[in-house]
Amino acid sequence: MHPQLIADLAALPTFSVRELRARFETVFHEPARSFNKAWLARRIAWRLQAQAEGDLSERARRRAAELATDADIRVTPPRASAVPQVDIGHRTTVPVPHLRKSAGMPAPGTLLTRTYKGATIRVAVLADGFDWNGSVYTSLTAVAKAITGSHLSGRAFFGLVREGDAA
Repeated sequence: MHPQLIADLAALPTFSVRELRARFETVFHEPARSFNKAWLARRIAWRLQAQAEGDLSERARRRAAELATDADIRVTPPRASAVPQVDIGHRTTVPVPHLRKSAGMPAPGTLLTRTYKGATIRVAVLADGFDWNGSVYTSLTAVAKAITGSHLSGRAFFGLVREGDAA
């Protein structure tokens, strides 16, 4: 590395943001959009080194452009596939395909029972949620909220939390 380049790089951290922005404009020939001192110093250091030591080869530039314009790159998430409707008793529901199976949740087909304010609550665990009073909820917490009217952990409400577990 050239001694002058080493001195320029060593001086960058001592510059103010205003000075770094001015230096950025000098080096890149465009105004800086950032006010982040560390980012400005790194970008300027990179540019100074590239100018002194040589930039990317033409072959590397072509390959980078080829990769950047590759048509196989996905820029949007995949669409949800068509989900068949399932008839459960007297209602039809659409399963939630992205519902995650939590480690502490019972298997589909399990019937959770709890007595609350003198009434026996029964909730069926489905593959796509939880059935209570003819409605399907996406989480056990949503069922507990519908029953109690206040937000609380569904796992704790139905006694699925063991001592030491996080609710």
